[in-house]
Amino acid sequence: MQLDTKLIHGGPLIDPHTGSSSVPIYQASTFHQAQFTESQEFTYTRFGNPTRKALEETIACLEYAKYGYAFSSGMAAISAVLLNFSQGDHLILCKDIYGGAYQLVTEMFPRYGIEYTFVDETDLDSWKKAIKKNTKGLYIETPSNPLLTITDIRGVVKLAKQHNLLTIIDNTFMTPIYQNPIKLGVDIVIHSATKFINGHSDVTAGMVVTNDQEISDTLYKTQKMLGSMLPPYDCWLILRGIKTMKVRMDKEVENAAYIAKELQKHSKVKAVYYPDLEHHKGRKIHYSQASSGGAVLTFDLGNYENVKNFFAHVTIPIVAVSLGGVESILSYPFTMSHAVIPEKGRIELGVTDGLVRLSCGLEDKDDLLNDLHKALDHVKAASALRKKVL
Repeated sequence: MQLDTKLIHGGPLIDPHTGSSSVPIYQASTFHQAQFTESQEFTYTRFGNPTRKALEETIACLEYAKYGYAFSSGMAAISAVLLNFSQGDHLILCKDIYGGAYQLVTEMFPRYGIEYTFVDETDLDSWKKAIKKNTKGLYIETPSNPLLTITDIRGVVKLAKQHNLLTIIDNTFMTPIYQNPIKLGVDIVIHSATKFINGHSDVTAGMVVTNDQEISDTLYKTQKMLGSMLPPYDCWLILRGIKTMKVRMDKEVENAAYIAKELQKHSKVKAVYYPDLEHHKGRKIHYSQASSGGAVLTFDLGNYENVKNFFAHVTIPIVAVSLGGVESILSYPFTMSHAVIPEKGRIELGVTDGLVRLSCGLEDKDDLLNDLHKALDHVKAASALRKKVL
């Protein structure tokens, strides 16, 4: 079954009880047990719900996995995975990491006696050198947020297998449409389904998939014990969003590639980060494991004042936290997605006060570009600070 077909038919499509062409919203907290002495599939929505099951089967199918779980947010999904490490364990993570994951690791891990090391995700030798006797897992985010740095997934997986380590990846930016980590040997794949998978900026959700039965059992227990499952109505909305995910994302990627190429020509833009650009570091590796540059690009306007003036004059993109909606979204990582990282750490990562992230929506690409250009008219020239190649 090809991807376009899987998006519609990869999970349950028709309700077996009524023939409905949409899986119903089973808005129930509990289920009648006609024969209470016998087991039945659904008893209580925290333990399982038909609408959630349909979504979990769908995301597993799309990611070439056996098991899928839907959580109440992307951070709930990340937490369900990372907080299952134990006291004395050591985890290695990419340094260019989502701010929420950074905060979880740096603030929660010490409470539980879990050790961690951040490494240069672009350098396989850095991953290798960080491995210790108590290392249990490697955590990847590629392309990363917000600098879109590239990690060699196959290289990290090979290293992990040599040392019997678990591999985990945040695949939010690429989605199952453009990157399938399970097929590359990754053990656990995480998504913020709030973003492209749902695609309409009206749901907060997270997904985790795996092929490993033991990991699956642990994830289910964690979901049940912490009560971090996704409600039925939100599951239904995401099932609806998935059906149009490819047609949405193909347009959004087209827009992003066009905008990135045009912005790198602009004298007031210091730098543009986007995997499809010829100069982007790791581009060759990226295209060996993914099939597009994605719908997100980041560019540098030099300083806070330039960003402030730019945001004040854009009229098409909204300025907001998050990404992956049908509308274009501009974000300011310095005080939004990465605000929890100490300022010195942000700057060392390259998340400076001039950095802007753009998630391209479905608008006409020329309308979008013209709007950005008009806003750039109010920005001071980067002049000598301009960089062509990153």
